Amino acid sequence: MEVECVHAAVGNLFGYHCLQVGDLGGADLLAASRILGRTVVDIDGSAPPRPYPAVSGAATSLPIDSHAVDVLILPHVLEFESQPHEALREVSRVLVPEGNLVILGFNPLSVMGLQRALRHRAAVAPWCGTYFGAGRIRDWLTLLGFDIVDQRPCFSSKPGIHSRRAGGRSFVDWVPPALASARLILATKRVNAMLVMRSRWRPERRRLAGVGLAGPSVRAAGDE
Repeated sequence: MEVECVHAAVGNLFGYHCLQVGDLGGADLLAASRILGRTVVDIDGSAPPRPYPAVSGAATSLPIDSHAVDVLILPHVLEFESQPHEALREVSRVLVPEGNLVILGFNPLSVMGLQRALRHRAAVAPWCGTYFGAGRIRDWLTLLGFDIVDQRPCFSSKPGIHSRRAGGRSFVDWVPPALASARLILATKRVNAMLVMRSRWRPERRRLAGVGLAGPSVRAAGDE
């Protein structure tokens, strides 16, 4: 269900470049995007082949030009990153003003969070990660100049319990949204007055560094 959550979120987001950082079990999170320029950053060397340009990099050091990405998807990266706040700083760097960020994260107050606690943080994913509460992520995003647009529950299939049935209903039908295994946060990078003024008078030339795309794109003032 996480894939469906991402598809619903990105389906109405527009721009020139959409970037996925990290992997979600080989799922194609970019399939529902209407943006033609779609790229994947492989941060652990395990991403499967996809019909999009791919580049290797780290979440805290993306091989992407500053202010080059309109939509960025971050699927369960913060939980397994030793410097999650620095990863968000890097996201802020590559996003254009008014760019959109889609974050998938595990919920520490869910059944899955309880399973993780009982496993004493086993050394395998997804149990080895650090699950952050939505409040902490919102605080980080606010400090970095983001506005929270939406937050919705998702039900991760990782624990292997969501396919069980009880009285003809799936397990997820019985779980309150606040206890969902995962959540999606949609945020928008704020624009200050100086950036708006500069973009009106001087169109910004943007490209994705190190990725074989068909040349740079020019964002006109009317596209802001």
